Amino acid sequence: MSWLDRLRGGFSKTAEKVAENLTGLTTKAALDTSTLDDIEEALIASDLGPEASKRIREAIAARRFEQLDERGLRTILSEEIENILAPVAKPLIIDGFPRPHVILIIGVNGSGKTTTIGKLAQWLKEQDYGVLLAAGDTFRAAAIEQLTIWGYRVGVPVIIGKEGGDAAGIVFDGVKQATAQGIDVLIVDTAGRLQNKTHLMEELSKIRRVLGRLNPDAPHDILLVLDATTGQNALAQVEVFRDTAGVSGLIMTKLDGTARGGVLVAAAEKFGLPIHAIGVGEQADDLRPFDPRAVARAIAGLPAE
Repeated sequence: MSWLDRLRGGFSKTAEKVAENLTGLTTKAALDTSTLDDIEEALIASDLGPEASKRIREAIAARRFEQLDERGLRTILSEEIENILAPVAKPLIIDGFPRPHVILIIGVNGSGKTTTIGKLAQWLKEQDYGVLLAAGDTFRAAAIEQLTIWGYRVGVPVIIGKEGGDAAGIVFDGVKQATAQGIDVLIVDTAGRLQNKTHLMEELSKIRRVLGRLNPDAPHDILLVLDATTGQNALAQVEVFRDTAGVSGLIMTKLDGTARGGVLVAAAEKFGLPIHAIGVGEQADDLRPFDPRAVARAIAGLPAE
């Protein structure tokens, strides 16, 4: 199955939810204020968020339709979602020297953080980058074990330490090993302690200090992994981690298991942070940069072009 097929399949529940919420809103003779209000409310109910929903409503109103059929509404919806997503759809660029390029992966426990690291390692390997993983989430033994399994699965080495150990020390070892071996990318797992923001900030600050001594430009990316199934709660996570951890970009996972994929649009409109990749499955190759047009058409329930 092609990536485009998997993408459309992943957004199918979201598209069904959008279609269900918009049912009956295009049958009126004229597109009046009441109908526009109903469309905006339907989009908010579809997890597109108030900012994006208002923007889409205004775009529809600006076209001064006397009547708008379902196909027309879907087309406008697709166009406006694409306009929202296009500026933030940015591939992850591995650039600059000295190596390694360091990527910190952050996010709450259960967001798919460790799995995303494995998939990201696979994607980078396919581009002929050498990759090393560092198990910086020492808070949970399960996270260390899971990352080790993913490293074996995709064929990349993993730096680990003991449970409860010093994450910054593991990162230090990772940079030293990657430098010595000429490895291009070091991907670091971190503890997802959102409930203790002070501890999270202290730990990330310590990791940054260690990295700064070895490479002043590191970390090059701080990526927040979001679970699409949490819907609007994902937006609250962006806000907290942006303020505490200096998030540079987003990765959204589990889009295949939810009807709440509209939150991707809400995050793009509300924060404007780069969205580097999306995940629509459990396989190692189910994380990829996304095509804003393909995603917009999938959410709007339009066929692929």
